[in-house]
Amino acid sequence: MSLQIVLRKKATALTALVTATAIALLPVPAAQAQEGRGPPTLRDSETEQLLREYTRPILRAAGLEKQNIQMVIINDNSFNAFVADGRRIFVNYGAILQSETPNQLIGVLAHETGHLAGGHLAKMREQLASAQTQMIIAMLLGAGAIAAGARGGGNSGLANAGAAAVAGPQEMIRRSLLSYQRQQEENADRAGVKFLTATQQSPKGMYETFKRFTSESLFAARGSDPYLQSHPMPADRVAALQEFASTSPYWDKKDDPALQLRHDMVRAKISAFMERQEVVYRRYPLTNDSLPARYARAISTYLHGDLRSALAQIDALIAVQPNNPYFYEVRGQALLESGKPADAIAPLRKAVALSNNSALIEMLLGQALVGTDNKAYTDDAIKILREAVAREPEAPIGYTQLAMAYGRKADYAEADLASAQAAYLRGDNKTARELATRAKTRFAVGTPGWVKADDIVASKSPRN
Repeated sequence: MSLQIVLRKKATALTALVTATAIALLPVPAAQAQEGRGPPTLRDSETEQLLREYTRPILRAAGLEKQNIQMVIINDNSFNAFVADGRRIFVNYGAILQSETPNQLIGVLAHETGHLAGGHLAKMREQLASAQTQMIIAMLLGAGAIAAGARGGGNSGLANAGAAAVAGPQEMIRRSLLSYQRQQEENADRAGVKFLTATQQSPKGMYETFKRFTSESLFAARGSDPYLQSHPMPADRVAALQEFASTSPYWDKKDDPALQLRHDMVRAKISAFMERQEVVYRRYPLTNDSLPARYARAISTYLHGDLRSALAQIDALIAVQPNNPYFYEVRGQALLESGKPADAIAPLRKAVALSNNSALIEMLLGQALVGTDNKAYTDDAIKILREAVAREPEAPIGYTQLAMAYGRKADYAEADLASAQAAYLRGDNKTARELATRAKTRFAVGTPGWVKADDIVASKSPRN
């Protein structure tokens, strides 16, 4: 134990490096990092469905189709995507917003799939374990030399040699890890191009994205030591990428116009929800009569309190695409958030039907049913919400609404259990255990509800 305490300060730089490697330099808000709950995420049925369609053929080409790789949207406006646990691809909403074409975003997702297919996370952990062992040995040898030097007098050259024995290997280990990560990035680039070619998609979008970052980061990288960079130096990386990507027979293949429209619709939606109203209207001025621009303005209008005008704009969108489930979803959400849950039920039912029973939209419908305070809707709400959380078991809002529905029926055992599950998923382990403990007293011992509550009481916080 004392050895670990001694090494903690010495290993700070190495630990910071490996953490950055694992999360691809993701900027995490300070409050979130302090709470240990991970970066905040965003949920949207339309955006997640589009991302799934983008990644499905790529994962199939990579042999990962059956691995149930999930897409997670991070609430961050910077352009970034990364893998961190081998089963999820994380994408900042900023990456979606800033990708002008589907192909640009698909190229980034193909690169991240390259990391998954190459097992880079597991290999980096092996490199880290080896580096830590090397560092410990070097530090023990150095500490021994320093101690011997101290015994031989304060000016002993042995003490200086000991200090060098500590510092030198750490620097070599750091450079070795950085070099290894640069090689992983290059391998992921090549794998991404391979997957795009196998799915008859152009790698030009990946090249365009990295080329853009080259011009943005070239000044910052000027004068940098290339051996102290975690990613290949921008110009070198883009040149290498262009060399092998441009040989693809699909280099000049364009995105399908229908897919481009869906991409633009999602970007408009993200802008409307995540950016200030004046920014939205600069992106989508009134002179822009495209469907994405009208979508963004309709959402922005309801978010800023003009429900009547927003509903008129949404209805106009529905008239153009009467089978678009997400227009009905937005209409229902606007009514629900404006204090009209009963009016929100019909458009949300339509959205559920058209979306092939999207679990997230079902949760919104359940919220509307519960929000009416009409007990006639309670059983329907419980049925819908139970089906939704069965397919989306990591969404706290579904359990929160389920708890309210059970409360309306005075079924306090199930209400406590659902509330405990919601708290558990939010990372509030203390509240989750308290509620689960109370739920156990309401269920008969050994029943499914009692077992679930007991699992929460005995568990640790869920992994974020």
